Amino acid sequence: MVDGDGKRRVVLFSGLFPVRSAISEDDGENWSELTPIGEWGGIVTMSSVIERKTGRGHYLALFHDDGLYFANSGRANGVFTLYRSLSGDGGSTWSTPQPIHRSDVVHLCEPGAFRSPDGKQIAVLLRENRRVKNSHVIFSDDEGETWTQPREVPDSLRGDRHVAKYGPDGRLFISFRDAPPKHLSSPTAGDWVGWVGTYEDIVDGRDGQFRVRFENNHHGWDCAYPGVEVLPNGTFVVTTYGHWTPQEHPDILSVRFTMAELDELSKVDGTAGPAPSVPEETPERPSRSSN
Repeated sequence: MVDGDGKRRVVLFSGLFPVRSAISEDDGENWSELTPIGEWGGIVTMSSVIERKTGRGHYLALFHDDGLYFANSGRANGVFTLYRSLSGDGGSTWSTPQPIHRSDVVHLCEPGAFRSPDGKQIAVLLRENRRVKNSHVIFSDDEGETWTQPREVPDSLRGDRHVAKYGPDGRLFISFRDAPPKHLSSPTAGDWVGWVGTYEDIVDGRDGQFRVRFENNHHGWDCAYPGVEVLPNGTFVVTTYGHWTPQEHPDILSVRFTMAELDELSKVDGTAGPAPSVPEETPERPSRSSN
């Protein structure tokens, strides 16, 4: 993050109660101690951080809690609350979180925020943790001050822990874990998948272009929390953990690809359908490394 004076910081958050942060001002060579940023906490804080257009050094962080950690009560209350916290100094300090949505019917959590192509709108994809509905999406046209009511996304985007980045051609790539509701099935349930489409597909509730499975997860639902980066030459680097080898502990897998490579892979299965998976034996799979 960058503050109003142009000072760059790398900020690391540690969740539960209280939320703490460690800050590096030399690109990660040295770090401050983890210190509380307030008398509050949450699950997977800060799940998503996005720069605001309200001033230099202004940032919006989103996360959720179910009563267990927000005030250190130690008890979940069955209500999932989405919170926002603001920073006006490049991530050094943060405001007391304010709720933007609460529900005990659908448990919306782990927000993943990204902007529209023109930068005027913020979209947030949300996991549905009760597994009774698909994932949801909300939008803000005023830099996170107000939000639309959550609505379900198509089957192709149902899942957990969405992280989105634009490719050089303007299409969106979104990495996440496939997680259908209890009453539905999926050939890639619990696996690490990616979605390709446009921002307008999400706004209009369309399936998008295609979906790809990066790897089969062999341990129920334990995988993902993906990191997504786009290199200057347009290559995507997506990295996450999972149980990629049966009967072994999880390890970290990193996959590199271009949109053109995914387009070619999609033709292997046929581009029709909301959720085709890439066969594991396909020789042209994107390059990967495991650590």
